[in-house]
Amino acid sequence: MATKPLQSVHTDQAPAAIGPYSQGMRLGDLVFISGQLGLDPTTGLLVGEDIASQTRQILTNLASIGKAAADGPSQFLKLTLYLTDLADFEIVNTLLSETLTEPFPARATVGVAALPKGAAIEIDAIMACSNG
Repeated sequence: MATKPLQSVHTDQAPAAIGPYSQGMRLGDLVFISGQLGLDPTTGLLVGEDIASQTRQILTNLASIGKAAADGPSQFLKLTLYLTDLADFEIVNTLLSETLTEPFPARATVGVAALPKGAAIEIDAIMACSNG
């Protein structure tokens, strides 16, 4: 069986990369999505200072990139969360449980000193997808 070529994933429905990287990369049925901040795709600005609004926007951005990568069903396999304040863990956990469906993805959470643009949270993802 031939391996499908590596493909860059891009959508205008998620913020443009703010450095020399792709929004996502697809290899076969796997999609690796770059870390997303709570940026509005139109303005490139954070949607708010609070963790809840940033997390909701990140989940929207991840879904938009995932949709651009997949022609059929998809599932997040792994999320990595980067928080500037680990006290926000429970709020983020609640939002993820309200947004994601079982089986939930594997996950790691890392406390960091700072994030680009003064963001409170960043999330990257690995997704499995198939062509429908």
